[in-house]
Amino acid sequence: MNAILFGASGMVGQGVLRECLLDPGIEKILSIGRSATGQTNPKLTEVLHRDIADLTPIRDRLSGYDACFFCLGVSSVGMKEADYRHVTYDYAVGAARTLAELNPGMTFCFISGAGTDSAGRQMWARVKGETENALLQMPFKAAYMFRPGFIQPLHGIQSKTALYRILYKILAPLNPLLLKYLPKYATTSEILGRAMIKAARQGAPKRVLESADINALLAHRRST
Repeated sequence: MNAILFGASGMVGQGVLRECLLDPGIEKILSIGRSATGQTNPKLTEVLHRDIADLTPIRDRLSGYDACFFCLGVSSVGMKEADYRHVTYDYAVGAARTLAELNPGMTFCFISGAGTDSAGRQMWARVKGETENALLQMPFKAAYMFRPGFIQPLHGIQSKTALYRILYKILAPLNPLLLKYLPKYATTSEILGRAMIKAARQGAPKRVLESADINALLAHRRST
């Protein structure tokens, strides 16, 4: 399987990249983002590109891929809706349109978030929901929306947001309890990455996957 990964320098993207590099069934990974990952691997090719909404300048490099893991995103804290919409909706939908045209057999996996609701009152939830709806209408082989709640970063992975790094450090002693007793609301960067790969390779029972569905998807993989 050949995969395109957006947002590999972010916390979720780092986790997905790690699992892609470790997975023997993934032959080639094209990372597209606004900053470099700092990693080198024979599987990995990186393309730095600022305007993710318009992939025209790198269009000739985007064919021949089976999966896309779209992990690029920002916190809505302090952002105006127009700016948040551009990074969230315009980037994802713009990239998806190009990829669907070039790779109609592709599976598109999008990192959304728990609480996403296109009719919701919260700005971020509404924009994320509208983004999900647009992506689900794209002519891909399949599209899956991943809505993780709390994500425990593993293997040295850290959030790029200072406030989140502090929060994860404070919650670190509670992480095992969250995962054991609240699997409906918590997962790990490792589980999330592996679950996305499984959905791209084998499909998933739902098109929208909450934390419990993400954990169950990987649990099923381990039991088969």
